[in-house]
Amino acid sequence: MGSTEVILVGVDGSTESLAAVSWAAGRAARTGARIHVLCTYALASYSAAALDGGYAILDDEALRRGAQQVVDEAVDHARAHGGSIVSGSIEPGDPAGVLVEMSREVDLVVVGSRGGGGFADRLLGTVSSALPAHAKCPVVIVPKHTSGKKFMPVERIVVGVDGSDVPSSALRRAIDEAQTWDARLTAVSAIPIQTGATMVAWMPTGADHAGLLRDVRKGMGAAIDEALAGRRIDVARHALDGTPSSLLVEFSTAVDLVVVGTRGRGGLAGVLLGSTSQTVISHSTCPVMVVPSDHLAAAESASAPDWERR
Repeated sequence: MGSTEVILVGVDGSTESLAAVSWAAGRAARTGARIHVLCTYALASYSAAALDGGYAILDDEALRRGAQQVVDEAVDHARAHGGSIVSGSIEPGDPAGVLVEMSREVDLVVVGSRGGGGFADRLLGTVSSALPAHAKCPVVIVPKHTSGKKFMPVERIVVGVDGSDVPSSALRRAIDEAQTWDARLTAVSAIPIQTGATMVAWMPTGADHAGLLRDVRKGMGAAIDEALAGRRIDVARHALDGTPSSLLVEFSTAVDLVVVGTRGRGGLAGVLLGSTSQTVISHSTCPVMVVPSDHLAAAESASAPDWERR
């Protein structure tokens, strides 16, 4: 990749995917990024049995023409909403798989979501987790706007952190985003207060809750200070009772972007941020940026042991 940011936008012709194009165009207008619009289509490699006993062959060329029409519309939409450098293409295959593969070559992937079928379900339904969980770059999921302030410009950002003193990739990216947008940034760490036969039963009965909050605030402060690396950005810091997903979804009603990591680091972090991203994606009222975790990238780059049967 060159110095110019490249944003890949997945589209399918729906109003929701065009909302993703608008979001990407708004970012490109601010950063000078290049936008590439992509529409995937399924190859007609099978025959459907017709009622007369014959076979109705799906037309590959018709699928290609339809996909190209979707791309052309999205390219025009991006240019009309501030994108100055816009290109487009069509690709055969599964949308999540194609976007995951192309995420290796771009800086950001943006898709729309409506949770009611179509492109959103293909990306975020059964295959859903494939894109945000396996993309090699951050993914922004833009939900349907139903009320309140528009998503752009991004003026308020919230990031979920795990309370450890090591800055996560999500925290580092959230600080970068705050600097890009000149936005206010809030870091939130959640501390579950329930005990018993639940997912948070790891917390000992009678645990020093105040002490835990104090430790989390201390770790969060150290991680933020390290991630800032001397940059003068004011970061509001909150360690709150509750689950991370519910807190971040609640914050989504008052901010313009939620930033989360793909998962935690194990132990306390693993409990607090394990499946948060998927829950937030499903229920957030503002766009969500899912950032690949550093330790996952390191694990993928490590060479696998050369096992042989004995």
